[in-house]
Amino acid sequence: MSAKLIALAFRLLSLLSLRWAQHIGRFLGGVVWKLGGRSVETTRKNLRACYPHFTDSEREELGKQSLRETGATAMEIPLMWEWPVERCLGLIKEIEGEELLDDYKADGKGLLLLAPHLGNWELAGLFFASRYKMAALYSPPNRPEFEAYIKNVRSRSGSELVATDRRGIMRLLAILRDGGVVGVLPDQTPRQEGGEFAPFFGIPAVTMTLASKLIHKTDAHPLITFAQRLPNGEGFKIVIKRADDGMTSKDMSESLLALNHSVERCIELAPAQYQWEYKRFRRTAPGETPVY
Repeated sequence: MSAKLIALAFRLLSLLSLRWAQHIGRFLGGVVWKLGGRSVETTRKNLRACYPHFTDSEREELGKQSLRETGATAMEIPLMWEWPVERCLGLIKEIEGEELLDDYKADGKGLLLLAPHLGNWELAGLFFASRYKMAALYSPPNRPEFEAYIKNVRSRSGSELVATDRRGIMRLLAILRDGGVVGVLPDQTPRQEGGEFAPFFGIPAVTMTLASKLIHKTDAHPLITFAQRLPNGEGFKIVIKRADDGMTSKDMSESLLALNHSVERCIELAPAQYQWEYKRFRRTAPGETPVY
């Protein structure tokens, strides 16, 4: 499908209400779960590894709900990309931890936002971009002709998109040193040279070192955030939490452990809304049994 047809499809889907988009997405996610396939198997293996204390039936139920919530997320994206920013922000019904932003305002240091694949990360990005001069790290899509559309819709609130290359990293450092805001997805598997193994739910997972390096070099405040989906199409709650204190440690192992634990704490607030079909453990530490 061409980029123009994809953009047209997104514009048509954006005519849906939030409630109907989520309803359709959950239905499609339930169909995917019943049909099985790679996403379902990856979800099962991730849950078996991360929740060994759950019964089989508990993991199956969480897996099914996870695919349904992933479907809801997918159907929400056209709304987040095509609706006016003000309408998207109107979906936010509650902000938990807003007082933590006062520390950032008080001392003029940069703010590093860690936004895992939990809930609706597109809305979380819009929320912060509407309040601050913000830059977000992103990976260009596999379809270059689709990149212009993505950059246009994601930057319409004033957010600056920064590519994952040397020039982009230098730009992030400059923004944080100038007291700006930078957002990164902390649970993506980085390239070999950009990560180290650290426990994630007790399992060694290649974890990005970029967030820790940005903090060490700029003394930025690290906060972790996500937009939690409320029931019955009622909207979202923005959740803002302090990252574990260990993230500021100069010891990279300690910092990465704190990063992953920060992500875990947020996942435990809404485990079904995490993207469990992502292969977080695609690389195996020496001596460890492969998850997949």
